Amino acid sequence: MNILLLGSGGREHAIGWKVSKSPKVETLFIAPGNTGTSEIGKNIPISIDDFTSIRQFVLDNNIKMVIVGPEDPLVNGIADFFLADKLLQKVSVIGPLKRGALLEGSKEFAKQFMNRYGIPTASYRAFTKENLAEGNTFIDHSQPPYVLKADGLAAGKGVVICQTANEARQELYSMLMESKFGSASSRVIIEEFLKGIELSVFVLSDGKTYKILPEAKDYKKIGEGDTGPNTGGMGSVSPVSFADADFMEKVEKRIIIPTIEGLKSDKIDYRGFIFFGLINVKGDPFVIEYNCRMGDPEAESVIPRIQNDLIDLFSAVASQQLEKETILSDPRYAATVMLVSKGYPDKYEKGKTIRIEKTEESIIFHAGTKTEESGNTVTNGGRVIAVTSFGSSMRDALAKSYKNAGKIEFEGKNYRRDIGFDL
Repeated sequence: MNILLLGSGGREHAIGWKVSKSPKVETLFIAPGNTGTSEIGKNIPISIDDFTSIRQFVLDNNIKMVIVGPEDPLVNGIADFFLADKLLQKVSVIGPLKRGALLEGSKEFAKQFMNRYGIPTASYRAFTKENLAEGNTFIDHSQPPYVLKADGLAAGKGVVICQTANEARQELYSMLMESKFGSASSRVIIEEFLKGIELSVFVLSDGKTYKILPEAKDYKKIGEGDTGPNTGGMGSVSPVSFADADFMEKVEKRIIIPTIEGLKSDKIDYRGFIFFGLINVKGDPFVIEYNCRMGDPEAESVIPRIQNDLIDLFSAVASQQLEKETILSDPRYAATVMLVSKGYPDKYEKGKTIRIEKTEESIIFHAGTKTEESGNTVTNGGRVIAVTSFGSSMRDALAKSYKNAGKIEFEGKNYRRDIGFDL
Protein backbone atom coordinates (compact mmCIF):
# COMPACT_ATOMS: atom_id res chain seq x y z
CA MET A 1 0.00 0.00 0.00
CA ASN A 2 0.97 3.63 -0.40
CA ILE A 3 1.62 5.45 2.88
CA LEU A 4 1.76 9.17 3.69
CA LEU A 5 3.71 10.16 6.80
CA LEU A 6 3.25 13.73 8.04
CA GLY A 7 6.14 15.56 9.70
CA SER A 8 9.77 16.54 9.29
CA GLY A 9 11.52 15.73 12.58
CA GLY A 10 13.56 12.96 14.13
CA ARG A 11 10.41 11.22 15.30
CA GLU A 12 9.12 11.06 11.73
CA HIS A 13 12.45 9.80 10.39
CA ALA A 14 12.42 7.05 13.04
CA ILE A 15 8.82 6.05 12.24
CA GLY A 16 9.47 6.21 8.51
CA TRP A 17 12.69 4.21 8.87
CA LYS A 18 10.73 1.44 10.54
CA VAL A 19 7.70 1.65 8.24
CA SER A 20 9.92 1.47 5.15
CA LYS A 21 11.09 -1.98 6.24
CA SER A 22 7.56 -3.43 5.92
CA PRO A 23 6.98 -5.60 2.84
CA LYS A 24 3.40 -4.26 2.82
CA VAL A 25 4.59 -0.77 1.83
CA GLU A 26 4.67 0.02 -1.87
CA THR A 27 5.65 3.70 -1.69
CA LEU A 28 6.27 5.81 1.42
CA PHE A 29 5.70 9.54 1.01
CA ILE A 30 6.76 12.03 3.70
CA ALA A 31 5.37 15.55 3.90
CA PRO A 32 7.42 17.65 4.12
CA GLY A 33 10.23 15.39 5.40
CA ASN A 34 13.95 16.15 5.72
CA THR A 35 17.24 15.01 4.20
CA GLY A 36 17.14 11.73 6.11
CA THR A 37 13.58 10.83 5.15
CA SER A 38 14.45 11.35 1.48
CA GLU A 39 16.65 8.27 1.79
CA ILE A 40 13.75 6.02 2.90
CA GLY A 41 10.88 7.47 0.87
CA LYS A 42 9.76 10.40 -1.27
CA ASN A 43 9.59 13.84 0.31
CA ILE A 44 6.58 15.95 -0.68
CA PRO A 45 6.62 19.75 -0.23
CA ILE A 46 3.28 19.99 1.59
CA SER A 47 2.75 21.63 4.97
CA ILE A 48 1.45 19.38 7.74
CA ASP A 49 -1.47 21.78 8.32
CA ASP A 50 -2.44 22.24 4.67
CA PHE A 51 -5.34 19.79 4.82
CA THR A 52 -6.65 20.73 1.37
CA SER A 53 -3.34 19.90 -0.34
CA ILE A 54 -2.97 16.75 1.74
CA ARG A 55 -6.45 15.67 0.64
CA GLN A 56 -5.62 16.14 -3.03
CA PHE A 57 -2.30 14.31 -2.70
CA VAL A 58 -3.98 11.38 -0.94
CA LEU A 59 -6.58 11.07 -3.70
CA ASP A 60 -4.08 11.51 -6.54
CA ASN A 61 -1.63 8.92 -5.17
CA ASN A 62 -3.97 6.21 -3.91
CA ILE A 63 -2.83 6.66 -0.31
CA LYS A 64 -4.32 4.00 1.99
CA MET A 65 -2.86 5.14 5.32
CA VAL A 66 -1.84 8.51 6.77
CA ILE A 67 0.50 8.40 9.78
CA VAL A 68 0.45 11.68 11.68
CA GLY A 69 3.77 12.35 13.41
CA PRO A 70 3.45 15.75 15.13
CA GLU A 71 0.71 17.08 17.40
CA ASP A 72 -0.36 20.19 15.48
CA PRO A 73 -2.41 18.54 12.72
CA LEU A 74 -4.05 16.24 15.27
CA VAL A 75 -5.04 19.12 17.56
CA ASN A 76 -6.24 20.98 14.45
CA GLY A 77 -8.50 18.05 13.52
CA ILE A 78 -6.96 16.21 10.58
CA ALA A 79 -8.57 12.91 11.62
CA ASP A 80 -11.96 14.63 11.75
CA PHE A 81 -11.26 16.20 8.34
CA PHE A 82 -10.72 12.77 6.78
CA LEU A 83 -13.73 11.25 8.52
CA ALA A 84 -16.04 14.02 7.28
CA ASP A 85 -15.01 13.57 3.62
CA LYS A 86 -16.73 10.73 1.76
CA LEU A 87 -13.73 10.27 -0.52
CA LEU A 88 -11.31 10.03 2.43
CA GLN A 89 -13.31 8.05 4.96
CA LYS A 90 -11.72 4.73 4.01
CA VAL A 91 -8.18 6.09 4.38
CA SER A 92 -6.72 4.94 7.71
CA VAL A 93 -5.52 7.86 9.84
CA ILE A 94 -3.12 6.90 12.64
CA GLY A 95 -3.84 9.57 15.21
CA PRO A 96 -6.81 10.59 17.36
CA LEU A 97 -9.76 12.78 16.55
CA LYS A 98 -9.57 16.43 17.60
CA ARG A 99 -11.42 15.82 20.87
CA GLY A 100 -8.98 13.09 21.86
CA ALA A 101 -6.01 15.26 20.86
CA LEU A 102 -7.20 17.81 23.43
CA LEU A 103 -5.41 15.63 25.98
CA GLU A 104 -2.31 17.36 24.63
CA GLY A 105 -3.89 20.47 23.14
CA SER A 106 -5.22 21.74 26.48
CA LYS A 107 -3.53 21.15 29.83
CA GLU A 108 -6.75 22.13 31.60
CA PHE A 109 -8.81 19.64 29.56
CA ALA A 110 -6.29 16.92 30.50
CA LYS A 111 -6.40 17.88 34.18
CA GLN A 112 -10.19 17.83 34.23
CA PHE A 113 -10.14 14.42 32.52
CA MET A 114 -7.69 13.00 35.07
CA ASN A 115 -9.63 14.37 38.01
CA ARG A 116 -12.86 12.98 36.59
CA TYR A 117 -11.45 9.47 36.34
CA GLY A 118 -9.27 9.43 39.46
CA ILE A 119 -5.95 9.36 37.59
CA PRO A 120 -3.10 10.49 39.89
CA THR A 121 -1.71 13.92 38.96
CA ALA A 122 -0.59 17.12 40.67
CA SER A 123 -3.25 19.49 42.06
CA TYR A 124 -3.69 22.69 40.03
CA ARG A 125 -5.52 25.93 39.26
CA ALA A 126 -6.01 27.60 35.87
CA PHE A 127 -5.75 31.35 35.23
CA THR A 128 -6.28 33.84 32.39
CA LYS A 129 -5.43 37.54 32.08
CA GLU A 130 -8.91 38.33 33.45
CA ASN A 131 -8.05 36.77 36.83
CA LEU A 132 -4.32 37.50 36.95
CA ALA A 133 -4.73 38.94 40.46
CA GLU A 134 -6.20 35.64 41.65
CA GLY A 135 -3.19 33.88 40.15
CA ASN A 136 -0.82 36.09 42.12
CA THR A 137 -2.78 35.42 45.31
CA PHE A 138 -2.67 31.68 44.57
CA ILE A 139 1.12 31.90 44.20
CA ASP A 140 1.42 33.82 47.48
CA HIS A 141 -0.48 31.08 49.31
CA SER A 142 1.38 28.18 47.67
CA GLN A 143 4.72 26.61 48.47
CA PRO A 144 7.76 26.80 46.16
CA PRO A 145 8.87 25.66 43.71
CA TYR A 146 6.05 26.78 41.41
CA VAL A 147 5.19 24.98 38.17
CA LEU A 148 3.64 27.16 35.45
CA LYS A 149 2.41 25.61 32.21
CA ALA A 150 1.01 27.16 29.06
CA ASP A 151 -2.37 25.53 28.47
CA GLY A 152 -1.88 25.06 24.73
CA LEU A 153 0.81 23.71 22.42
CA ALA A 154 4.24 25.27 22.93
CA ALA A 155 6.57 22.78 21.19
CA GLY A 156 7.65 21.23 24.49
CA LYS A 157 8.89 24.56 25.85
CA GLY A 158 5.79 25.88 27.67
CA VAL A 159 6.71 24.71 31.18
CA VAL A 160 8.57 26.96 33.61
CA ILE A 161 9.59 26.03 37.17
CA CYS A 162 10.11 29.03 39.45
CA GLN A 163 11.94 28.93 42.76
CA THR A 164 10.49 32.09 44.32
CA ALA A 165 7.04 33.69 44.50
CA ASN A 166 8.33 36.87 42.89
CA GLU A 167 9.80 34.94 39.97
CA ALA A 168 6.52 33.03 39.58
CA ARG A 169 4.46 36.23 39.53
CA GLN A 170 6.75 37.71 36.88
CA GLU A 171 6.52 34.54 34.80
CA LEU A 172 2.72 34.45 35.10
CA TYR A 173 2.55 38.07 33.89
CA SER A 174 4.89 37.31 31.00
CA MET A 175 2.87 34.29 29.91
CA LEU A 176 -0.58 35.86 30.23
CA MET A 177 -0.04 39.55 29.51
CA GLU A 178 2.94 39.46 27.16
CA SER A 179 2.01 36.22 25.36
CA LYS A 180 5.39 34.63 26.05
CA PHE A 181 4.25 31.42 24.35
CA GLY A 182 1.77 33.07 21.98
CA SER A 183 -1.84 31.97 22.17
CA ALA A 184 -0.70 28.79 23.97
CA SER A 185 -0.27 30.82 27.17
CA SER A 186 -3.57 32.70 27.01
CA ARG A 187 -4.45 30.30 29.81
CA VAL A 188 -1.87 29.15 32.36
CA ILE A 189 -1.93 26.19 34.70
CA ILE A 190 -0.18 26.56 38.06
CA GLU A 191 0.29 23.16 39.63
CA GLU A 192 1.80 21.44 42.61
CA PHE A 193 5.47 20.56 42.25
CA LEU A 194 6.07 16.81 42.37
CA LYS A 195 9.53 15.64 43.34
CA GLY A 196 10.77 12.45 41.71
CA ILE A 197 12.25 11.04 38.52
CA GLU A 198 10.45 11.20 35.20
CA LEU A 199 9.82 8.71 32.42
CA SER A 200 7.69 8.36 29.31
CA VAL A 201 5.30 5.47 28.75
CA PHE A 202 3.61 4.87 25.40
CA VAL A 203 0.61 2.88 24.29
CA LEU A 204 -1.12 2.24 21.01
CA SER A 205 -4.90 2.35 21.23
CA ASP A 206 -7.52 1.29 18.70
CA GLY A 207 -10.40 2.89 20.62
CA LYS A 208 -11.28 -0.37 22.33
CA THR A 209 -8.08 -1.75 23.79
CA TYR A 210 -4.38 -0.90 24.03
CA LYS A 211 -0.87 -2.29 23.79
CA ILE A 212 2.01 -0.99 25.88
CA LEU A 213 5.17 -0.11 23.95
CA PRO A 214 8.72 0.10 25.35
CA GLU A 215 9.13 2.93 27.86
CA ALA A 216 11.83 5.60 27.69
CA LYS A 217 13.36 8.47 29.61
CA ASP A 218 14.11 11.73 27.85
CA TYR A 219 16.11 14.79 28.85
CA LYS A 220 14.39 18.13 28.25
CA LYS A 221 16.84 20.65 29.75
CA ILE A 222 19.47 22.15 27.48
CA GLY A 223 22.25 21.95 30.07
CA GLU A 224 24.03 19.05 31.71
CA GLY A 225 22.73 18.07 35.12
CA ASP A 226 19.26 19.11 33.92
CA THR A 227 19.95 22.84 33.97
CA GLY A 228 18.76 25.72 31.81
CA PRO A 229 15.55 26.10 29.80
CA ASN A 230 13.39 23.31 28.44
CA THR A 231 13.94 22.09 24.89
CA GLY A 232 12.06 19.66 22.69
CA GLY A 233 14.42 16.98 24.05
CA MET A 234 18.19 16.44 24.13
CA GLY A 235 18.32 12.65 24.24
CA SER A 236 16.63 9.50 25.50
CA VAL A 237 17.23 5.98 26.74
CA SER A 238 15.10 2.83 26.67
CA PRO A 239 14.39 0.75 28.71
CA VAL A 240 14.26 2.68 32.01
CA SER A 241 15.96 0.93 34.91
CA PHE A 242 13.43 1.80 37.63
CA ALA A 243 10.40 0.89 35.50
CA ASP A 244 10.34 -2.69 36.78
CA ALA A 245 7.37 -5.05 36.70
CA ASP A 246 5.91 -3.77 39.98
CA PHE A 247 6.12 -0.12 38.95
CA MET A 248 4.70 -0.79 35.48
CA GLU A 249 1.81 -2.73 37.03
CA LYS A 250 0.94 0.42 39.01
CA VAL A 251 1.19 2.48 35.82
CA GLU A 252 -1.14 0.15 33.96
CA LYS A 253 -3.74 -0.22 36.72
CA ARG A 254 -3.77 3.35 38.02
CA ILE A 255 -3.14 5.32 34.82
CA ILE A 256 -3.36 3.44 31.50
CA ILE A 257 -6.56 1.48 32.13
CA PRO A 258 -8.45 4.45 33.66
CA THR A 259 -7.34 6.60 30.71
CA ILE A 260 -8.57 4.11 28.09
CA GLU A 261 -11.82 3.50 29.97
CA GLY A 262 -12.26 7.26 30.49
CA LEU A 263 -11.92 7.91 26.77
CA LYS A 264 -14.51 5.25 26.05
CA SER A 265 -16.81 6.64 28.73
CA ASP A 266 -16.49 10.10 27.15
CA LYS A 267 -17.26 8.50 23.77
CA ILE A 268 -13.90 9.56 22.32
CA ASP A 269 -12.84 7.11 19.59
CA TYR A 270 -9.09 7.29 20.15
CA ARG A 271 -6.95 5.51 17.53
CA GLY A 272 -3.25 6.19 17.78
CA PHE A 273 -0.44 6.76 20.24
CA ILE A 274 -0.97 7.96 23.78
CA PHE A 275 2.13 9.34 25.46
CA PHE A 276 2.07 9.36 29.26
CA GLY A 277 4.61 11.79 30.71
CA LEU A 278 5.01 10.33 34.20
CA ILE A 279 6.94 11.00 37.38
CA ASN A 280 7.92 8.35 39.91
CA VAL A 281 7.27 9.80 43.36
CA LYS A 282 8.60 7.39 45.98
CA GLY A 283 7.52 4.40 43.90
CA ASP A 284 4.13 5.76 42.86
CA PRO A 285 3.43 7.04 39.31
CA PHE A 286 1.76 10.40 38.66
CA VAL A 287 0.84 11.92 35.29
CA ILE A 288 2.69 15.12 34.41
CA GLU A 289 1.16 15.38 30.94
CA TYR A 290 -0.46 13.54 28.07
CA ASN A 291 0.68 13.76 24.46
CA CYS A 292 -1.39 12.53 21.52
CA ARG A 293 1.59 11.21 19.53
CA MET A 294 4.96 9.56 20.01
CA GLY A 295 7.56 11.53 21.91
CA ASP A 296 10.62 13.05 20.32
CA PRO A 297 13.45 12.14 21.01
CA GLU A 298 11.90 9.10 22.73
CA ALA A 299 10.73 7.73 19.37
CA GLU A 300 14.33 7.48 18.25
CA SER A 301 15.02 5.06 21.13
CA VAL A 302 11.64 3.30 21.31
CA ILE A 303 10.82 2.68 17.64
CA PRO A 304 14.10 0.79 16.91
CA ARG A 305 13.33 -1.54 19.85
CA ILE A 306 9.92 -2.53 18.45
CA GLN A 307 10.38 -5.75 16.48
CA ASN A 308 6.86 -5.88 15.03
CA ASP A 309 6.03 -4.73 11.53
CA LEU A 310 4.64 -1.23 12.29
CA ILE A 311 2.19 -1.49 9.41
CA ASP A 312 0.67 -4.58 11.02
CA LEU A 313 0.22 -2.64 14.27
CA PHE A 314 -1.17 0.45 12.55
CA SER A 315 -3.56 -1.62 10.44
CA ALA A 316 -4.80 -3.29 13.62
CA VAL A 317 -5.34 0.16 15.15
CA ALA A 318 -7.37 1.29 12.15
CA SER A 319 -9.52 -1.87 12.05
CA GLN A 320 -9.85 -2.07 15.84
CA GLN A 321 -8.19 -5.50 15.90
CA LEU A 322 -5.29 -4.53 18.15
CA GLU A 323 -6.16 -7.16 20.74
CA LYS A 324 -4.84 -9.79 18.32
CA GLU A 325 -1.34 -8.27 18.28
CA THR A 326 1.57 -8.89 20.67
CA ILE A 327 4.28 -6.27 21.05
CA LEU A 328 7.76 -7.73 20.50
CA SER A 329 10.66 -5.72 21.93
CA ASP A 330 14.42 -5.94 21.46
CA PRO A 331 15.83 -6.67 24.94
CA ARG A 332 18.89 -4.48 24.35
CA TYR A 333 19.23 -0.88 25.48
CA ALA A 334 18.81 1.92 22.95
CA ALA A 335 20.30 5.35 23.64
CA THR A 336 19.81 8.54 21.65
CA VAL A 337 21.94 11.69 21.72
CA MET A 338 20.51 14.81 20.05
CA LEU A 339 22.80 17.25 18.25
CA VAL A 340 21.41 20.78 18.29
CA SER A 341 22.19 24.19 16.85
CA LYS A 342 24.11 26.85 18.77
CA GLY A 343 21.65 29.03 20.69
CA TYR A 344 18.85 26.46 20.79
CA PRO A 345 16.22 26.54 22.34
CA ASP A 346 16.39 30.32 21.87
CA LYS A 347 17.51 32.01 18.66
CA TYR A 348 19.73 29.97 16.37
CA GLU A 349 20.99 30.14 12.79
CA LYS A 350 20.08 27.72 10.00
CA GLY A 351 21.92 26.75 6.84
CA LYS A 352 25.11 25.36 8.45
CA THR A 353 26.73 22.65 6.32
CA ILE A 354 26.63 19.19 7.92
CA ARG A 355 29.46 16.71 7.45
CA ILE A 356 28.92 13.12 8.49
CA GLU A 357 31.86 10.72 8.53
CA LYS A 358 31.17 7.02 8.25
CA THR A 359 29.34 6.02 11.42
CA GLU A 360 29.29 2.44 12.63
CA GLU A 361 26.98 0.78 15.17
CA SER A 362 24.62 3.76 15.21
CA ILE A 363 21.44 4.79 13.42
CA ILE A 364 21.40 8.41 12.27
CA PHE A 365 17.96 10.05 12.40
CA HIS A 366 17.66 13.49 10.84
CA ALA A 367 15.56 16.09 12.66
CA GLY A 368 16.21 19.63 11.41
CA THR A 369 17.97 19.13 8.08
CA LYS A 370 17.39 19.90 4.42
CA THR A 371 19.22 19.41 1.14
CA GLU A 372 20.25 22.50 -0.81
CA GLU A 373 20.23 22.68 -4.60
CA SER A 374 24.00 22.21 -4.44
CA GLY A 375 23.42 18.82 -2.86
CA ASN A 376 24.81 19.84 0.53
CA THR A 377 22.96 18.85 3.67
CA VAL A 378 22.45 21.84 5.98
CA THR A 379 20.88 22.54 9.34
CA ASN A 380 17.22 23.54 9.21
CA GLY A 381 16.12 23.56 12.84
CA GLY A 382 17.13 23.73 16.47
CA ARG A 383 17.40 19.99 16.88
CA VAL A 384 19.44 18.75 13.94
CA ILE A 385 20.38 15.06 14.17
CA ALA A 386 19.69 12.19 16.59
CA VAL A 387 22.30 9.47 17.01
CA THR A 388 20.83 6.17 18.28
CA SER A 389 22.74 3.02 19.25
CA PHE A 390 22.00 -0.38 20.75
CA GLY A 391 24.02 -1.85 23.58
CA SER A 392 23.99 -4.64 26.13
CA SER A 393 23.82 -1.91 28.79
CA MET A 394 22.81 1.72 28.83
CA ARG A 395 26.45 2.79 29.13
CA ASP A 396 27.45 0.61 26.21
CA ALA A 397 24.70 2.08 24.03
CA LEU A 398 25.57 5.64 25.07
CA ALA A 399 29.28 5.11 24.41
CA LYS A 400 28.51 4.16 20.80
CA SER A 401 26.18 7.13 20.34
CA TYR A 402 28.71 9.59 21.75
CA LYS A 403 31.49 8.13 19.62
CA ASN A 404 29.47 8.65 16.47
CA ALA A 405 28.14 12.03 17.59
CA GLY A 406 31.77 13.13 17.36
CA LYS A 407 31.86 12.11 13.70
CA ILE A 408 29.12 14.56 12.74
CA GLU A 409 30.17 18.16 12.27
CA PHE A 410 28.38 21.45 11.71
CA GLU A 411 29.14 24.96 12.91
CA GLY A 412 27.82 25.53 16.44
CA LYS A 413 27.09 21.85 17.16
CA ASN A 414 26.00 21.31 20.76
CA TYR A 415 24.86 18.24 22.69
CA ARG A 416 24.53 17.03 26.25
CA ARG A 417 27.29 14.71 27.39
CA ASP A 418 25.41 13.34 30.43
CA ILE A 419 22.37 11.56 28.97
CA GLY A 420 21.37 8.83 31.43
CA PHE A 421 23.21 10.52 34.29
CA ASP A 422 20.33 10.00 36.74
CA LEU A 423 19.86 6.31 35.97
